[in-house]
Amino acid sequence: MKSEILAAAFLGLALRSIISLYSYSGADSPPMHGDYEAQRHWQEVTVNLDVGEWYTNSSNNDLLYWGLDYPPLTAYHSYLVGRIGKSMDPRFVELHSSRGFQSREHKRFMRATVVTADVLIYLPAILYLVYCIDKTFQSDDKLFLFTLIAAYPGQILIDNGHFQYNNISLGFAAVAIAAILRRRFYTASFFFTLALNYKQMELYHSLPIFAFLLGECVAQKSFTSFIAKISRIAAVVLTTFAILWLPWLKSPQAALQVLHRLFPVARGVFEDKVANVWCAVNVVWKLKKHLLNDQMALVCIGCTLLAAMPTNVLLFRRRTKIGFLLALFNTSLAFFLFSFQVHEKTILLAALPSLFLLKWWPNEMVMFLEVSVFSMLPLLTRDELLVPALVSTLAFHLIFKCFNSNSKQSIESPLKYFANISSILMISILAASLTIAAPPRFPDLWPLIVSVISCGHFLLFFLWGNYQQLTCNIS
Repeated sequence: MKSEILAAAFLGLALRSIISLYSYSGADSPPMHGDYEAQRHWQEVTVNLDVGEWYTNSSNNDLLYWGLDYPPLTAYHSYLVGRIGKSMDPRFVELHSSRGFQSREHKRFMRATVVTADVLIYLPAILYLVYCIDKTFQSDDKLFLFTLIAAYPGQILIDNGHFQYNNISLGFAAVAIAAILRRRFYTASFFFTLALNYKQMELYHSLPIFAFLLGECVAQKSFTSFIAKISRIAAVVLTTFAILWLPWLKSPQAALQVLHRLFPVARGVFEDKVANVWCAVNVVWKLKKHLLNDQMALVCIGCTLLAAMPTNVLLFRRRTKIGFLLALFNTSLAFFLFSFQVHEKTILLAALPSLFLLKWWPNEMVMFLEVSVFSMLPLLTRDELLVPALVSTLAFHLIFKCFNSNSKQSIESPLKYFANISSILMISILAASLTIAAPPRFPDLWPLIVSVISCGHFLLFFLWGNYQQLTCNIS
Protein backbone atom coordinates (compact mmCIF):
# COMPACT_ATOMS: atom_id res chain seq x y z
CA MET A 1 0.00 0.00 0.00
CA LYS A 2 2.84 2.41 0.83
CA SER A 3 4.35 1.97 -2.62
CA GLU A 4 0.98 2.75 -4.29
CA ILE A 5 0.55 5.90 -2.19
CA LEU A 6 4.10 6.97 -3.05
CA ALA A 7 3.38 6.36 -6.75
CA ALA A 8 0.24 8.52 -6.50
CA ALA A 9 2.25 11.31 -4.87
CA PHE A 10 4.83 11.16 -7.65
CA LEU A 11 2.02 11.26 -10.21
CA GLY A 12 0.75 14.45 -8.59
CA LEU A 13 4.24 15.93 -8.56
CA ALA A 14 4.77 14.97 -12.22
CA LEU A 15 1.56 16.78 -13.22
CA ARG A 16 2.65 19.83 -11.23
CA SER A 17 6.10 19.82 -12.81
CA ILE A 18 4.71 19.57 -16.34
CA ILE A 19 2.23 22.41 -15.81
CA SER A 20 5.02 24.49 -14.25
CA LEU A 21 6.70 24.56 -17.66
CA TYR A 22 3.81 26.61 -19.10
CA SER A 23 3.10 30.31 -18.81
CA TYR A 24 1.91 32.11 -15.70
CA SER A 25 -0.26 35.05 -14.68
CA GLY A 26 0.96 38.29 -16.21
CA ALA A 27 3.87 36.91 -18.24
CA ASP A 28 5.16 39.68 -20.54
CA SER A 29 2.17 41.85 -19.61
CA PRO A 30 3.36 45.21 -18.25
CA PRO A 31 2.79 47.43 -16.40
CA MET A 32 1.09 45.41 -13.61
CA HIS A 33 1.93 41.92 -14.89
CA GLY A 34 -0.11 39.48 -12.72
CA ASP A 35 -0.22 37.25 -9.65
CA TYR A 36 3.29 35.97 -10.35
CA GLU A 37 4.60 39.52 -10.04
CA ALA A 38 2.41 40.14 -6.98
CA GLN A 39 4.07 37.26 -5.14
CA ARG A 40 7.53 38.38 -6.28
CA HIS A 41 6.83 41.98 -5.25
CA TRP A 42 5.75 40.89 -1.76
CA GLN A 43 9.12 39.22 -1.42
CA GLU A 44 10.77 42.47 -2.50
CA VAL A 45 8.80 44.50 0.04
CA THR A 46 9.24 42.17 3.01
CA VAL A 47 12.96 41.61 2.43
CA ASN A 48 13.83 45.30 2.04
CA LEU A 49 11.48 47.09 4.46
CA ASP A 50 10.89 46.93 8.19
CA VAL A 51 7.97 44.75 9.23
CA GLY A 52 5.94 47.79 10.30
CA GLU A 53 6.05 49.13 6.74
CA TRP A 54 4.80 46.00 4.98
CA TYR A 55 1.15 47.07 4.87
CA THR A 56 1.64 50.84 4.87
CA ASN A 57 1.76 53.09 1.81
CA SER A 58 5.05 54.93 1.35
CA SER A 59 7.56 55.96 -1.30
CA ASN A 60 9.13 52.52 -0.92
CA ASN A 61 5.83 50.62 -0.82
CA ASP A 62 3.28 51.84 -3.33
CA LEU A 63 0.13 49.94 -2.31
CA LEU A 64 -1.39 50.61 -5.72
CA TYR A 65 1.31 48.36 -7.18
CA TRP A 66 0.42 44.94 -5.76
CA GLY A 67 0.27 46.11 -2.18
CA LEU A 68 0.33 43.23 0.32
CA ASP A 69 -3.29 42.27 0.99
CA TYR A 70 -3.00 38.84 2.64
CA PRO A 71 -2.58 38.16 6.40
CA PRO A 72 0.75 38.15 8.28
CA LEU A 73 1.61 34.49 7.72
CA THR A 74 1.70 35.13 3.97
CA ALA A 75 4.00 38.09 4.63
CA TYR A 76 6.35 35.95 6.71
CA HIS A 77 6.37 33.30 3.98
CA SER A 78 7.14 35.99 1.39
CA TYR A 79 10.03 37.15 3.57
CA LEU A 80 11.44 33.63 3.87
CA VAL A 81 11.19 32.95 0.13
CA GLY A 82 12.55 36.41 -0.64
CA ARG A 83 15.61 35.84 1.55
CA ILE A 84 16.34 32.58 -0.26
CA GLY A 85 15.83 34.27 -3.63
CA LYS A 86 18.11 37.15 -2.67
CA SER A 87 20.88 34.72 -1.74
CA MET A 88 20.60 33.21 -5.23
CA ASP A 89 20.39 36.47 -7.16
CA PRO A 90 19.85 39.90 -5.51
CA ARG A 91 18.12 41.11 -8.69
CA PHE A 92 15.11 38.94 -7.81
CA VAL A 93 14.07 41.27 -4.98
CA GLU A 94 16.02 44.49 -5.46
CA LEU A 95 13.93 47.39 -4.18
CA HIS A 96 12.15 49.31 -6.97
CA SER A 97 14.36 48.11 -9.83
CA SER A 98 13.10 44.49 -9.65
CA ARG A 99 9.54 45.36 -10.65
CA GLY A 100 8.40 43.08 -13.43
CA PHE A 101 11.61 41.06 -13.21
CA GLN A 102 11.49 37.98 -15.44
CA SER A 103 14.12 35.38 -16.28
CA ARG A 104 14.34 31.63 -16.75
CA GLU A 105 16.26 31.28 -13.50
CA HIS A 106 13.67 33.28 -11.58
CA LYS A 107 10.79 31.29 -13.06
CA ARG A 108 12.49 28.03 -12.05
CA PHE A 109 13.03 29.40 -8.54
CA MET A 110 9.44 30.59 -8.15
CA ARG A 111 8.00 27.35 -9.54
CA ALA A 112 10.24 25.37 -7.17
CA THR A 113 8.86 27.26 -4.15
CA VAL A 114 5.32 26.16 -5.02
CA VAL A 115 6.31 22.52 -5.56
CA THR A 116 8.21 22.64 -2.27
CA ALA A 117 5.02 23.73 -0.50
CA ASP A 118 3.19 20.85 -2.22
CA VAL A 119 5.79 18.37 -0.94
CA LEU A 120 6.13 19.75 2.58
CA ILE A 121 2.54 20.82 3.34
CA TYR A 122 -0.24 20.08 0.84
CA LEU A 123 0.33 16.44 -0.14
CA PRO A 124 1.15 15.24 3.41
CA ALA A 125 -1.88 17.14 4.73
CA ILE A 126 -4.35 15.57 2.32
CA LEU A 127 -2.83 12.13 2.91
CA TYR A 128 -3.29 12.62 6.67
CA LEU A 129 -6.91 13.63 6.10
CA VAL A 130 -7.52 10.62 3.84
CA TYR A 131 -6.44 8.36 6.71
CA CYS A 132 -8.56 10.26 9.25
CA ILE A 133 -11.90 10.35 7.39
CA ASP A 134 -13.15 6.86 8.21
CA LYS A 135 -11.50 3.91 9.95
CA THR A 136 -13.60 1.53 7.84
CA PHE A 137 -11.98 2.70 4.60
CA GLN A 138 -10.16 -0.06 2.80
CA SER A 139 -6.70 0.44 1.30
CA ASP A 140 -8.25 0.81 -2.16
CA ASP A 141 -10.54 3.56 -0.86
CA LYS A 142 -7.60 5.50 0.54
CA LEU A 143 -5.60 5.10 -2.65
CA PHE A 144 -8.64 6.18 -4.71
CA LEU A 145 -9.08 9.37 -2.69
CA PHE A 146 -5.43 10.32 -2.46
CA THR A 147 -4.76 9.75 -6.16
CA LEU A 148 -7.73 11.85 -7.27
CA ILE A 149 -6.93 14.64 -4.82
CA ALA A 150 -3.27 14.70 -5.84
CA ALA A 151 -4.32 14.87 -9.51
CA TYR A 152 -7.16 17.41 -9.14
CA PRO A 153 -6.39 19.91 -11.93
CA GLY A 154 -8.01 22.96 -10.33
CA GLN A 155 -5.46 23.37 -7.53
CA ILE A 156 -2.54 22.41 -9.77
CA LEU A 157 -3.49 24.85 -12.54
CA ILE A 158 -3.92 27.77 -10.15
CA ASP A 159 -0.85 27.20 -7.98
CA ASN A 160 1.61 25.62 -10.41
CA GLY A 161 0.25 27.32 -13.53
CA HIS A 162 -1.42 30.68 -12.83
CA PHE A 163 0.86 31.05 -9.78
CA GLN A 164 -0.27 31.18 -6.17
CA TYR A 165 0.29 29.36 -2.88
CA ASN A 166 -3.20 28.06 -2.15
CA ASN A 167 -1.52 24.75 -1.31
CA ILE A 168 -0.29 26.22 1.98
CA SER A 169 -3.62 27.53 3.32
CA LEU A 170 -5.52 24.51 1.98
CA GLY A 171 -2.91 22.21 3.51
CA PHE A 172 -3.26 23.82 6.95
CA ALA A 173 -7.06 23.63 6.62
CA ALA A 174 -6.87 19.95 5.67
CA VAL A 175 -4.82 19.21 8.81
CA ALA A 176 -7.38 21.12 10.91
CA ILE A 177 -10.26 19.13 9.37
CA ALA A 178 -8.41 15.86 9.96
CA ALA A 179 -7.71 16.83 13.57
CA ILE A 180 -11.40 17.52 14.17
CA LEU A 181 -12.32 14.13 12.74
CA ARG A 182 -9.76 12.61 15.14
CA ARG A 183 -11.23 14.75 17.96
CA ARG A 184 -7.98 16.61 18.47
CA PHE A 185 -9.67 19.96 18.87
CA TYR A 186 -6.73 22.01 20.13
CA THR A 187 -4.57 20.85 17.23
CA ALA A 188 -7.43 21.73 14.86
CA SER A 189 -7.75 25.20 16.38
CA PHE A 190 -4.03 25.85 15.93
CA PHE A 191 -3.80 24.71 12.32
CA PHE A 192 -6.99 26.46 11.24
CA THR A 193 -5.71 29.68 12.78
CA LEU A 194 -2.57 29.24 10.65
CA ALA A 195 -4.75 28.70 7.56
CA LEU A 196 -6.82 31.79 8.30
CA ASN A 197 -3.68 33.84 8.88
CA TYR A 198 -2.25 32.73 5.56
CA LYS A 199 -5.32 33.56 3.47
CA GLN A 200 -8.39 35.38 4.75
CA MET A 201 -10.52 33.40 2.28
CA GLU A 202 -10.31 30.53 4.77
CA LEU A 203 -13.28 32.30 6.34
CA TYR A 204 -15.19 30.09 3.87
CA HIS A 205 -14.38 27.15 6.19
CA SER A 206 -14.66 29.00 9.48
CA LEU A 207 -18.37 28.63 10.26
CA PRO A 208 -18.49 24.78 10.15
CA ILE A 209 -15.32 24.55 12.24
CA PHE A 210 -16.77 27.04 14.73
CA ALA A 211 -20.13 25.24 14.79
CA PHE A 212 -18.49 21.84 15.36
CA LEU A 213 -16.17 23.04 18.13
CA LEU A 214 -18.90 25.08 19.85
CA GLY A 215 -21.24 22.08 19.68
CA GLU A 216 -18.59 19.90 21.32
CA CYS A 217 -18.11 22.46 24.07
CA VAL A 218 -21.84 22.82 24.71
CA ALA A 219 -22.17 19.02 24.83
CA GLN A 220 -19.94 18.81 27.92
CA LYS A 221 -21.58 17.25 30.95
CA SER A 222 -21.06 20.20 33.25
CA PHE A 223 -20.76 23.96 33.02
CA THR A 224 -17.24 23.74 34.44
CA SER A 225 -16.20 21.35 31.67
CA PHE A 226 -17.79 23.64 29.10
CA ILE A 227 -15.85 26.66 30.38
CA ALA A 228 -12.60 24.71 30.54
CA LYS A 229 -12.89 23.34 27.00
CA ILE A 230 -13.96 26.55 25.32
CA SER A 231 -11.31 28.51 27.25
CA ARG A 232 -8.53 26.20 26.05
CA ILE A 233 -9.69 26.45 22.44
CA ALA A 234 -9.93 30.23 22.72
CA ALA A 235 -6.48 30.38 24.30
CA VAL A 236 -4.95 28.41 21.39
CA VAL A 237 -6.62 30.66 18.81
CA LEU A 238 -5.88 33.97 20.54
CA THR A 239 -2.29 33.06 21.38
CA THR A 240 -1.57 32.01 17.79
CA PHE A 241 -3.18 35.20 16.47
CA ALA A 242 -1.23 37.32 18.95
CA ILE A 243 2.12 35.79 18.00
CA LEU A 244 1.49 36.23 14.27
CA TRP A 245 0.15 39.77 14.62
CA LEU A 246 2.61 40.92 17.31
CA PRO A 247 4.47 43.50 15.13
CA TRP A 248 1.17 45.32 14.46
CA LEU A 249 -0.47 45.00 17.88
CA LYS A 250 1.68 47.74 19.35
CA SER A 251 -0.49 50.31 17.60
CA PRO A 252 -4.25 50.16 16.98
CA GLN A 253 -3.72 52.19 13.81
CA ALA A 254 -1.21 49.65 12.47
CA ALA A 255 -3.56 46.73 13.17
CA LEU A 256 -6.46 48.55 11.51
CA GLN A 257 -4.29 49.24 8.47
CA VAL A 258 -3.62 45.51 8.08
CA LEU A 259 -7.36 44.79 8.40
CA HIS A 260 -8.10 47.49 5.82
CA ARG A 261 -5.71 45.78 3.40
CA LEU A 262 -7.30 42.37 4.04
CA PHE A 263 -10.87 43.54 3.34
CA PRO A 264 -10.73 46.15 0.56
CA VAL A 265 -14.39 47.14 0.17
CA ALA A 266 -13.49 49.84 -2.35
CA ARG A 267 -12.64 47.23 -5.01
CA GLY A 268 -16.31 46.41 -5.52
CA VAL A 269 -18.39 43.26 -5.30
CA PHE A 270 -16.38 41.52 -8.03
CA GLU A 271 -13.66 42.39 -10.53
CA ASP A 272 -13.44 39.90 -13.39
CA LYS A 273 -16.32 37.68 -14.50
CA VAL A 274 -16.82 35.13 -11.75
CA ALA A 275 -19.33 32.27 -11.41
CA ASN A 276 -21.31 33.66 -8.48
CA VAL A 277 -24.81 35.07 -8.09
CA TRP A 278 -23.86 38.75 -8.15
CA CYS A 279 -22.06 38.49 -11.48
CA ALA A 280 -25.10 36.71 -12.95
CA VAL A 281 -27.51 39.29 -11.50
CA ASN A 282 -25.34 42.10 -12.84
CA VAL A 283 -26.16 40.95 -16.39
CA VAL A 284 -29.74 42.18 -16.07
CA TRP A 285 -29.49 44.63 -13.12
CA LYS A 286 -26.30 46.68 -12.86
CA LEU A 287 -25.36 46.52 -9.20
CA LYS A 288 -22.92 49.43 -9.17
CA LYS A 289 -25.58 51.77 -10.60
CA HIS A 290 -28.05 51.00 -7.84
CA LEU A 291 -25.98 50.22 -4.74
CA LEU A 292 -22.93 51.79 -3.14
CA ASN A 293 -20.02 49.53 -2.21
CA ASP A 294 -20.81 49.70 1.51
CA GLN A 295 -24.45 48.84 0.84
CA MET A 296 -23.49 45.97 -1.43
CA ALA A 297 -21.08 44.65 1.20
CA LEU A 298 -23.91 44.53 3.75
CA VAL A 299 -26.21 42.80 1.26
CA CYS A 300 -23.49 40.21 0.59
CA ILE A 301 -22.87 39.58 4.28
CA GLY A 302 -26.59 39.15 4.95
CA CYS A 303 -27.18 36.80 2.00
CA THR A 304 -24.06 34.75 2.77
CA LEU A 305 -24.98 34.23 6.41
CA LEU A 306 -28.58 33.42 5.47
CA ALA A 307 -27.43 30.82 2.94
CA ALA A 308 -24.84 29.31 5.30
CA MET A 309 -26.94 29.22 8.46
CA PRO A 310 -29.07 26.06 7.88
CA THR A 311 -26.12 23.74 7.21
CA ASN A 312 -24.22 25.02 10.25
CA VAL A 313 -27.23 24.79 12.56
CA LEU A 314 -27.65 21.18 11.46
CA LEU A 315 -23.97 20.53 12.12
CA PHE A 316 -24.13 22.16 15.56
CA ARG A 317 -27.03 19.90 16.53
CA ARG A 318 -25.66 16.68 14.95
CA ARG A 319 -21.91 16.48 14.60
CA THR A 320 -21.03 13.55 12.34
CA LYS A 321 -18.00 13.17 10.09
CA ILE A 322 -20.00 13.19 6.88
CA GLY A 323 -22.15 16.04 8.19
CA PHE A 324 -19.02 18.05 8.93
CA LEU A 325 -17.64 17.55 5.40
CA LEU A 326 -21.02 18.42 3.87
CA ALA A 327 -21.23 21.57 6.01
CA LEU A 328 -17.77 22.61 4.80
CA PHE A 329 -18.88 22.05 1.20
CA ASN A 330 -22.21 23.85 1.60
CA THR A 331 -20.76 26.81 3.50
CA SER A 332 -17.91 27.26 1.04
CA LEU A 333 -20.41 27.35 -1.81
CA ALA A 334 -22.59 29.82 0.10
CA PHE A 335 -19.59 32.12 0.49
CA PHE A 336 -18.55 31.71 -3.14
CA LEU A 337 -22.04 32.35 -4.48
CA PHE A 338 -23.08 35.27 -2.27
CA SER A 339 -20.10 36.94 -0.58
CA PHE A 340 -18.29 40.16 -1.45
CA GLN A 341 -15.13 40.37 -3.60
CA VAL A 342 -15.11 36.80 -4.92
CA HIS A 343 -12.38 35.59 -7.29
CA GLU A 344 -12.48 32.66 -9.71
CA LYS A 345 -9.78 30.88 -7.71
CA THR A 346 -11.79 30.77 -4.47
CA ILE A 347 -13.85 27.87 -5.82
CA LEU A 348 -10.86 25.83 -4.60
CA LEU A 349 -12.18 26.32 -1.07
CA ALA A 350 -15.36 24.43 -2.00
CA ALA A 351 -13.32 21.90 -3.95
CA LEU A 352 -11.33 20.88 -0.86
CA PRO A 353 -14.24 19.26 1.06
CA SER A 354 -15.76 17.96 -2.18
CA LEU A 355 -12.57 15.97 -2.81
CA PHE A 356 -13.10 14.12 0.47
CA LEU A 357 -16.79 13.49 -0.29
CA LEU A 358 -15.76 11.47 -3.35
CA LYS A 359 -15.98 8.20 -1.43
CA TRP A 360 -19.70 8.63 -0.74
CA TRP A 361 -20.80 10.54 -3.85
CA PRO A 362 -18.10 9.88 -6.48
CA ASN A 363 -20.07 10.76 -9.60
CA GLU A 364 -21.60 13.90 -8.15
CA MET A 365 -18.34 15.21 -6.74
CA VAL A 366 -16.31 14.49 -9.88
CA MET A 367 -18.89 16.40 -11.86
CA PHE A 368 -18.61 19.33 -9.42
CA LEU A 369 -14.82 19.28 -9.60
CA GLU A 370 -14.85 19.29 -13.40
CA VAL A 371 -17.30 22.20 -13.41
CA SER A 372 -14.98 24.03 -11.00
CA VAL A 373 -12.20 23.83 -13.60
CA PHE A 374 -14.61 24.89 -16.35
CA SER A 375 -15.56 27.97 -14.29
CA MET A 376 -11.90 29.08 -14.32
CA LEU A 377 -11.44 28.71 -18.09
CA PRO A 378 -11.48 32.47 -18.87
CA LEU A 379 -8.68 32.98 -16.34
CA LEU A 380 -6.71 29.96 -17.58
CA THR A 381 -7.15 30.99 -21.22
CA ARG A 382 -5.83 34.46 -20.43
CA ASP A 383 -2.78 32.84 -18.80
CA GLU A 384 -2.23 30.60 -21.87
CA LEU A 385 -3.01 27.52 -19.80
CA LEU A 386 -5.93 26.22 -21.84
CA VAL A 387 -4.07 23.19 -23.25
CA PRO A 388 -2.78 21.92 -19.88
CA ALA A 389 -6.23 22.62 -18.40
CA LEU A 390 -7.94 20.40 -20.98
CA VAL A 391 -5.33 17.64 -20.82
CA SER A 392 -5.16 17.55 -17.01
CA THR A 393 -8.96 17.53 -16.71
CA LEU A 394 -9.18 14.64 -19.17
CA ALA A 395 -6.48 12.78 -17.23
CA PHE A 396 -8.38 13.41 -13.98
CA HIS A 397 -11.57 12.04 -15.54
CA LEU A 398 -9.79 8.94 -16.85
CA ILE A 399 -8.18 8.27 -13.46
CA PHE A 400 -11.61 8.51 -11.86
CA LYS A 401 -13.11 6.12 -14.42
CA CYS A 402 -10.29 3.67 -13.81
CA PHE A 403 -10.90 3.61 -10.05
CA ASN A 404 -14.69 3.84 -10.28
CA SER A 405 -15.24 1.21 -12.98
CA ASN A 406 -17.00 -1.07 -10.50
CA SER A 407 -19.42 1.56 -9.21
CA LYS A 408 -22.81 0.16 -8.32
CA GLN A 409 -24.66 3.32 -9.18
CA SER A 410 -27.33 2.62 -11.80
CA ILE A 411 -26.42 3.89 -15.22
CA GLU A 412 -30.07 4.85 -15.67
CA SER A 413 -30.01 7.28 -12.74
CA PRO A 414 -31.15 10.88 -13.36
CA LEU A 415 -27.62 12.00 -12.58
CA LYS A 416 -26.31 10.32 -15.71
CA TYR A 417 -28.64 12.31 -17.95
CA PHE A 418 -27.90 15.55 -16.13
CA ALA A 419 -24.15 14.85 -16.32
CA ASN A 420 -24.36 14.11 -20.04
CA ILE A 421 -26.31 17.31 -20.75
CA SER A 422 -23.88 19.29 -18.60
CA SER A 423 -20.83 17.84 -20.36
CA ILE A 424 -22.27 18.52 -23.82
CA LEU A 425 -23.12 22.08 -22.78
CA MET A 426 -19.64 22.81 -21.40
CA ILE A 427 -17.86 21.25 -24.38
CA SER A 428 -20.08 23.19 -26.79
CA ILE A 429 -19.39 26.48 -25.02
CA LEU A 430 -15.67 25.80 -25.02
CA ALA A 431 -15.65 24.90 -28.72
CA ALA A 432 -17.75 27.94 -29.62
CA SER A 433 -15.53 30.30 -27.62
CA LEU A 434 -12.47 29.02 -29.50
CA THR A 435 -14.01 29.26 -32.97
CA ILE A 436 -16.50 32.13 -32.84
CA ALA A 437 -15.22 35.60 -32.00
CA ALA A 438 -17.25 37.64 -29.53
CA PRO A 439 -19.04 40.61 -31.15
CA PRO A 440 -17.29 43.98 -30.64
CA ARG A 441 -20.28 45.21 -28.64
CA PHE A 442 -19.92 42.34 -26.14
CA PRO A 443 -16.19 41.54 -25.88
CA ASP A 444 -16.70 39.59 -22.63
CA LEU A 445 -19.51 37.43 -24.01
CA TRP A 446 -17.81 34.04 -23.66
CA PRO A 447 -16.35 34.61 -20.15
CA LEU A 448 -19.80 35.79 -19.08
CA ILE A 449 -21.52 32.70 -20.52
CA VAL A 450 -18.98 30.45 -18.77
CA SER A 451 -19.59 32.28 -15.50
CA VAL A 452 -23.40 32.15 -15.68
CA ILE A 453 -23.50 28.47 -16.68
CA SER A 454 -21.04 27.58 -13.91
CA CYS A 455 -23.04 29.62 -11.42
CA GLY A 456 -26.16 27.65 -12.33
CA HIS A 457 -24.29 24.41 -11.65
CA PHE A 458 -22.96 25.67 -8.32
CA LEU A 459 -26.44 26.73 -7.19
CA LEU A 460 -27.74 23.23 -7.94
CA PHE A 461 -24.84 21.67 -6.03
CA PHE A 462 -25.50 24.03 -3.14
CA LEU A 463 -29.13 22.87 -2.96
CA TRP A 464 -28.04 19.24 -3.38
CA GLY A 465 -25.50 19.52 -0.58
CA ASN A 466 -27.98 21.02 1.87
CA TYR A 467 -30.55 18.32 0.99
CA GLN A 468 -27.97 15.60 1.55
CA GLN A 469 -27.04 16.96 4.94
CA LEU A 470 -30.70 17.18 5.93
CA THR A 471 -31.52 13.62 4.86
CA CYS A 472 -28.20 11.76 5.07
CA ASN A 473 -27.97 9.03 7.71
CA ILE A 474 -24.25 8.29 7.23
CA SER A 475 -22.40 8.80 10.50
